[in-house]
Amino acid sequence: MKLLYFAWVRQKTGRGEETVPLPAGCSNLRDLASRLAVRSAGYADAFGDLRRLRAAINQEHADWDALIGEDDEIAFFPPVTGG
Repeated sequence: MKLLYFAWVRQKTGRGEETVPLPAGCSNLRDLASRLAVRSAGYADAFGDLRRLRAAINQEHADWDALIGEDDEIAFFPPVTGG
């Protein structure tokens, strides 16, 4: 699957995108975020508190319990506010 990171998520992970296989036993966004959080200190900082993040699957906003698949494009980004 293709993972995209935006704004401070990109800064903390050190990359804008990557292609990874779907981890075994990983079925939703929450599972994926948990797997990503243990990769390094930067990933732990980015994915340690999901209240600070939003996600999209194939360019559609999704909640953390949304199911994911091997061919999905998943984006992680901070909440956006307007003014």
